[in-house]
Amino acid sequence: MNGHRGTGALKNRRSQLGGRLQRALEWCGWESRSMLAHIKAGRSLTNYGQYHLTRSQFVVAAVAGALLIYGAVYLFYHSIFLSFMLASLGIAAPRYRRRSLLQQRKERLKLQFKEALFSLTSSLAAGRSLENAFLSTLDDLKLLYPDPRTELLIEFQIVHFRLENAEPLEYALRNFADRAGIDEITQFVDALAACKRSGGDLLEVMKRTSVIISEKLGTEQEIAVMVAQKRFEGRIMMAVPFFFLAFLGLAAPDYMAPLYGGVGYLLLTAALLLLILCFWTMAKIMSIQM
Repeated sequence: MNGHRGTGALKNRRSQLGGRLQRALEWCGWESRSMLAHIKAGRSLTNYGQYHLTRSQFVVAAVAGALLIYGAVYLFYHSIFLSFMLASLGIAAPRYRRRSLLQQRKERLKLQFKEALFSLTSSLAAGRSLENAFLSTLDDLKLLYPDPRTELLIEFQIVHFRLENAEPLEYALRNFADRAGIDEITQFVDALAACKRSGGDLLEVMKRTSVIISEKLGTEQEIAVMVAQKRFEGRIMMAVPFFFLAFLGLAAPDYMAPLYGGVGYLLLTAALLLLILCFWTMAKIMSIQM
């Protein structure tokens, strides 16, 4: 009897440990097999507020993060054991890689939507109805983006399919806007729905809305270019101390020897923590929400 209880308790502990490990991996960006199979089967429409890493993306990001941490720690402490131990923190790198890929996908979607608005405005100005203008825009997108995996091309094909099934255009666009989570797309859909409800001049409202949103997206892109330049400069500034430390370690090892013992480790630790604080501060400054 006691043996059965002991076995049950052991299984329960293993189950709890496995659950905690699974949650920790999911926090780092690891996706379960069922989730990957669900995505691969294409059973649901894309939610642009989430990004799911493939197994290869997760492994590459984790290995790159581990190597980066290993190299940085070894430069400061010249300890293989400590470097290997802290390199295990690289398992968290896929979480930040996933966030970066998510932001890149949203920026691509914004740029593609801007191009679609230009085409839509031209079609409306030519006298086409709103539905026909969207179908014409789909043809233009196919010329602009030959890759069938282009995000907005897929979304407009979904809109086209829903129109063929007699679904109102504003409902199809609302679904897209809810999944995209982008203010410009939501504003466009809101303007379209309000205009149809109020019976206003649909052509004029859509033309004005398209122009205003296009100008806003253009301004955001100019800001993004300037921020990207400063972000690149910040990364170079953060890399310089590590290159400088490596250069001194190779060129003048006797000069650097006092740092690798006693009080020297405290100075190196303080310098490393200060660099991490500077990197975090620069990342916060550069994370401009647009």
